[in-house]
Amino acid sequence: MARSYRLLLKLALMAALLCWLPGVSRPAQAQGSNTLHTDGNRLLDSNGNHVIVTGISWFGLETENYAPHGLWARNLESFLDQIVELGFNTIRLPFSNQLFDPSSVPNGINYDLNADLAGLNGLEIMDKIIAGAGRRGLKVILDRHRPDSHAQSELWYTAQYSEERWIGDWVMLAERYAGDDIVIGADLHNEPRGGATWGSDDPMTDWRLAAERAGNAILKANPDWLIIVQGVEQYEGEFYWWGGNLMGARDHPVRLDLPGKLVYSPHTYGPGVYPQTWFSDPSFPDNMPGIWDSHWGFVHKDGLAPVILGEFGGRSVENDREGVWQRALVSYLKENGISYLYWTLNPNSGDTGGVLLDDWQTVDPKKEELLSSYQSPLIGSGQAVPERGAATPLATAAQPAAPSADAPPAVAPTIAEPSAAPPSPQAVATGTLRVRYHTSNPAEMSSDSKPEFIIANTGATPVRFEDLELIYWFQDDPGQTYTFQCDWAQIGCEKVQGEFEALAEGGYALRVRFQPGLAELPAGQESGEIKLRFNRVDYSEFRQSDDYSFSASNEYVEWEQVGLYLDGKLVWGRAPGSPAVNSPVVTGTTAPESPSSTAPAPTGTPPETKSGPSLPAWVMWGLTALAAFGAGLLVAAIWFIRRKR
Repeated sequence: MARSYRLLLKLALMAALLCWLPGVSRPAQAQGSNTLHTDGNRLLDSNGNHVIVTGISWFGLETENYAPHGLWARNLESFLDQIVELGFNTIRLPFSNQLFDPSSVPNGINYDLNADLAGLNGLEIMDKIIAGAGRRGLKVILDRHRPDSHAQSELWYTAQYSEERWIGDWVMLAERYAGDDIVIGADLHNEPRGGATWGSDDPMTDWRLAAERAGNAILKANPDWLIIVQGVEQYEGEFYWWGGNLMGARDHPVRLDLPGKLVYSPHTYGPGVYPQTWFSDPSFPDNMPGIWDSHWGFVHKDGLAPVILGEFGGRSVENDREGVWQRALVSYLKENGISYLYWTLNPNSGDTGGVLLDDWQTVDPKKEELLSSYQSPLIGSGQAVPERGAATPLATAAQPAAPSADAPPAVAPTIAEPSAAPPSPQAVATGTLRVRYHTSNPAEMSSDSKPEFIIANTGATPVRFEDLELIYWFQDDPGQTYTFQCDWAQIGCEKVQGEFEALAEGGYALRVRFQPGLAELPAGQESGEIKLRFNRVDYSEFRQSDDYSFSASNEYVEWEQVGLYLDGKLVWGRAPGSPAVNSPVVTGTTAPESPSSTAPAPTGTPPETKSGPSLPAWVMWGLTALAAFGAGLLVAAIWFIRRKR
């Protein structure tokens, strides 16, 4: 009989120890899951506490790196620590559907600093981020930012990535992260625009209907998530920012099968991204609350649903027009108790920069000061949300000056009639002026082209910017018209002007000129980055890969297929069909925001063996039940043995 007791005791102990085996990998299960739901315009947790999302985006998974940017410079865990230290409570994590294709291999990662990521695919890296966020009390919102890794899309589907694939990937993610409360919501599609409609009942373009189809499929798989729906670009002829116009939600609200799960999430930006008319209004910035109210703020103020401002940001928070705008917006959000997700942590956002500076370590102190003035505690921490009504001061009562008369227009003038080709190359001293180029949009097909330049003066005398003209040659259908935008320039975008010219021999030239008033470019110095963008006026796609001046390089290299003219004479590069003036040499100098250029070369160290996939929930419940049964047997065996004695 004693032998039987010993066998019974061993079995009980083995069963009880199963849950403690170190090799068992399982998803992080929340202790007392605390999910979110809506009540009017408020977000509430499972205990009925009011929640305000004050978070930040960290992009990169949606790009051809298939990993968050900056992992070439730092450890992933250190980024998560810093996000908590900065006071944010949520991470918005952009991704593309292409991330989940077997051929999408993560790159731009320093595995010496991130050894635990070696050998992982993009989805497994997403797992790592979410698990790490959960350990720190952070929440995550997943953002389908692009269908493929090259560029955003107007509609939620493309020829390569169908609506079925879009919904299918969302359902896969909803099922994968069910059972814990780290991921709180699905931001369905980033910045619907162009052909996207609201309330038209056209199944091919009506974004509101598509959001219902995807949202209901997600909630069927995971009823705990919030369904986060952005706006469109225009509604009944009223244009606003991409994804920012929610005017249709009043008459045509999104209808979900589960109540209490809908959140609207507009985007809005300042004059550093595009010079909208309201920024030059004499009443600026006092006119801005009315602009925000009419396009998306009414959703919150009228109690239709909660609003999470899904993107806003800019390079300046000081006393220029963009800085005044950013501070006014933070005041508006705080006064009304509206949630937000700031764009972005990354410094390599061409339009806005980020909270981090170019070294991926240092925090922009002025942005930190602004955002820390309106932040909410970690969700589920039990701390109360901040009081409403304490406005963020604008720091100065002085109104910013109206735009100067020579500021570049928002829309470039109509393309001139075909003219003669640019001047023929002249005999000049080579090497005195040089141009480095790369693009932040390498896609073959795109609705916008994003050439970026650095002009270097390697000569012995300074050069006036106003004497320079930079030319980018491209191909397109005859009769097209374009808009030009300077996204950012170290010398100041207000002094950069672009005009388009149709060439007699076919094709077009973007002529970039510099307005008077700039300091000279000294001998031995560089201009700093000049980040440009242009698109057709109707934002339709074109093939930029055929453009004479285009290269898909994401490193800054000396590039002979752009031209630089000094006083009308070509001093760098070559026009189409002409010999080059200079022989460009790849310098190896790279822009700080170029991920592949700053990513370290592979070390050759064998990757660590990755752990197996997380066990499904039913397996974990089975193990738990078996452990409980074993523990019961153990207690019964001890009691029985003692009784016999």
